[in-house]
Amino acid sequence: MPELPEKYNHLLGSGAQYSMILVEPGVFVMGDNQSEYDDEKPEHLVEITRPFYMGKYPVTQAVWRAVMQNHNPSGFVGDHRPVEQVSWQDIVEGGQDDSVPEAFLDRLNRVFPSQMPGYHFRLPTEAEWEYAAKGGHKTALSSEQIQLFLKNSQATAANLYTTFAGSDQLKEVGWYSQNSHRETKHVEQKQPNELGLFDMSGNVEEWCLDWNDDGFYAKCKEQGVVQDPLNAKEGRHRVARGGSWFYGAVNCRVSYRHHWDPPLRYDNIGFRLVLAPVQ
Repeated sequence: MPELPEKYNHLLGSGAQYSMILVEPGVFVMGDNQSEYDDEKPEHLVEITRPFYMGKYPVTQAVWRAVMQNHNPSGFVGDHRPVEQVSWQDIVEGGQDDSVPEAFLDRLNRVFPSQMPGYHFRLPTEAEWEYAAKGGHKTALSSEQIQLFLKNSQATAANLYTTFAGSDQLKEVGWYSQNSHRETKHVEQKQPNELGLFDMSGNVEEWCLDWNDDGFYAKCKEQGVVQDPLNAKEGRHRVARGGSWFYGAVNCRVSYRHHWDPPLRYDNIGFRLVLAPVQ
């Protein structure tokens, strides 16, 4: 298999483009046993087995408009701000109402297909999102660390990763309730994390592919090292990660889990794309 480029810029109409960064396979500790929230427990080992590209920043309004024929639902208007007021259904399924008759991902993959053979655009799984937020392959566990975790099941996430995506100080990497002036901000204005990803803590929450299940982590831990987990069991809510301009710091941590009804549109929820091998 030929070596993949570290960066991928996907060109769209009207001069818009979406920049993505390669995330290589690796094992990481998902969750946080020191959290006050039970749904972040127990910590468990996850192996991401295939390389994928993660959006360098949330999907912007310029990207959404280029794909969706100049439609822009956002409340805080600006080409370089994240698109918001988009539901999970708008992104993945379409047809929620006449404003978004065709899903964003369907149009993107059909009208502006990937130039990477065998790869297509989709939402990240919750595990892919957290792996990338925690630094991806830049902070992946060694074989010795994996064996130590399996033997002792120690609470290690707090010692391995920064609290937020790229820093223990949220003001350095994210827009949240204390510095956002109650609005979204242009992407790429704060510091990136280890992979070079921006705005993974704060600005807008980001939809993920999974159904929410507060007990999913316990099921994963039973497997020792779970590979590429995805909670596909239908429930009521879909997962959203990363916190937003609206929330306090505790909600912007890399391990924090949130969830919403799939048809919900709100001005602090957007999304980020991955480009991944077609399954």
